Amino acid sequence: MHNHVYPAGTEPHPRGRGRGREEAPAVGLALGDELRRSGFTAVCASYVLDFAANERPGDARANLLRWLDAMDAELERAGVRRALGAKDLEAARDHGVPVLVQSVEGAHFIEGDLARLAEVHGRGLRHLQLLHEKDDLVRPLGDTNTAVAHLGGLTPFGADVVRECNRLGILVDLAHASHETVAAVLRVTSRPVIVSHTNLTTWAGSNPRLAEMMRPRLIAVEHAKAVADAGGIVGVWTHLTSSVGELVASIKAMVDAIGADHVGLGTDTDLLSSRPGGGTNVAWPGFSGALYPAIAAEMTRQGLSSTEIAKISGENYARVLGAASR
Repeated sequence: MHNHVYPAGTEPHPRGRGRGREEAPAVGLALGDELRRSGFTAVCASYVLDFAANERPGDARANLLRWLDAMDAELERAGVRRALGAKDLEAARDHGVPVLVQSVEGAHFIEGDLARLAEVHGRGLRHLQLLHEKDDLVRPLGDTNTAVAHLGGLTPFGADVVRECNRLGILVDLAHASHETVAAVLRVTSRPVIVSHTNLTTWAGSNPRLAEMMRPRLIAVEHAKAVADAGGIVGVWTHLTSSVGELVASIKAMVDAIGADHVGLGTDTDLLSSRPGGGTNVAWPGFSGALYPAIAAEMTRQGLSSTEIAKISGENYARVLGAASR
């Protein structure tokens, strides 16, 4: 449900992350081959919009459109289509033909203009993560979970954005949103929402010190239950895990908390990216082989049923995408 996909030349500039480094040289991306090697039938392809160089109003929209242009060209080269709804995901699974769900991490391109949602919907975007780390330069949408709250949760314009996503058929993703923002969105939305990549605050994995540092990005059980009770799903990432076994243990913890009908996979990796260090199976150092079959086999080994595995692996996401796009 959350994967960073950067065709060559489109990686967000590292200066957007405050590191002051020059952009690393891009490498080739064989998108179709990478998708097939991974074992995933569908991946949500996301661009971290506020890591790009957005110095003035209009930059974020221009950066997003540049990335969408690059994705258009890459998809054509790869012979891969975008999934525009649940039926496309089901067809991809049934026929073994990989697809991408177009996503973006951060709605900074909107800048107070709701018409821009229809613009990107027309370009195939069906999954919008409202927030990331920085505010929209023109009209912020809500508080994030990694900055000091200063907007009172969801802003009135943020509520308008949620309603417009509901109208157009764009799935709303609340990863990186504060608990207050999530609660406010759940009061506004007429469709289920997701939190695409996180883990429970009760999960420390093998590195409790790292877990404490990442705590603002983790989700409390009651927070996750609120999303589930509204029909949504919470995706579990590879962060705070060091192996496929540990990843599946964290997935099981989420299942125990909110039920298998409301859990998904959101690796938050660069599995399909051209950026240095990307590539299909770079989830953990030393890991090799197709990632999804390894996850599925480990879920079986740890006692999840075939029905639960199917739901977590994609059926839950297809259901929610379908509910969002009706």
